[in-house]
Formats: sequence, structure tokens, C-alpha cells
Amino acid sequence: MSYLPQTTNNKAKALTEKQQSFLDNLIQTGGDPKKAAELAGYSGNYHQVIKSLRQEVIELASDVLARSAPAAAFKLVDIMNSDAPIPQVSNKLTAAQTILDRVGVSKSDKLDVTHSTGGGIFILPEKAPIEVQAEDVEYATEEEE
Repeated sequence: MSYLPQTTNNKAKALTEKQQSFLDNLIQTGGDPKKAAELAGYSGNYHQVIKSLRQEVIELASDVLARSAPAAAFKLVDIMNSDAPIPQVSNKLTAAQTILDRVGVSKSDKLDVTHSTGGGIFILPEKAPIEVQAEDVEYATEEEE
């Protein structure tokens, strides 16, 4: 039985038995690609196998983190509730927080982007020139008043 969900069939790439065996063995060997390649029957450079299965390996890693998320959450709660000293507590806390962050369980930073304006841009039509004729105007001076 394969570990990876068969959602990879949505892609144009179908896995061979050897490739699927590599991915299954990658889980059984605890993530050791060299051992997984040997167990799957690949000889030589296992880097090529990883390169050709890059997307599937990334999906596999995401699945492993998702499976570890509940344990990480319980570890955070255990650390929080413990009155006894816990060896390497800061490392365990960091690891648990990192796993939860990577699977999407983390504090969310909310940004409120509200935009409300009363008006907008109003484009006026081109003004037509107005012809004005000037008249001669005589002004009264202070002496004449």
C-alpha cells in the first residue's frame, strides 16, 4: 500500500513501481534517500531520483508534517502544563511551533484593509473657449466725485 495519496494522478506524470517503491521506502527509512533508493532497486546516483520526484517528495514531506501536527500541539500543551523541569524545553518548543507553523496552525496576523471614500475621480469635459469683447470703461477719479 502506498503512503502517498493518489491525488498525484491529476498530473500528467504517473509513477512507476520503482518510483512508488522509492517513496514508500523513504518513509520506512526515516527520510534517508540513499537507503530508500537502494531498497527500491536504484543503483548509482540517488540525486537523480529525487530530482525526478521532487514534487512527490515535497508532498510526502508535507504529509509527514501534517501527521506530526497533533503531537506538536500536545507537546506545547504538555510543556505549558508541566511543573517539572523539562530537558531541552526550548528546543522542543521551537520544533513544535515550527511544525505547527508549517502546516498552517499558527497565530494569524490580521490586516484590516478597509477603503471607504465619498467620491472618486470625476473627469470634466473639455472647456470650450468663451469669446469676450472688452469695452472701454472710464473710471471716475477721486477729484471728480
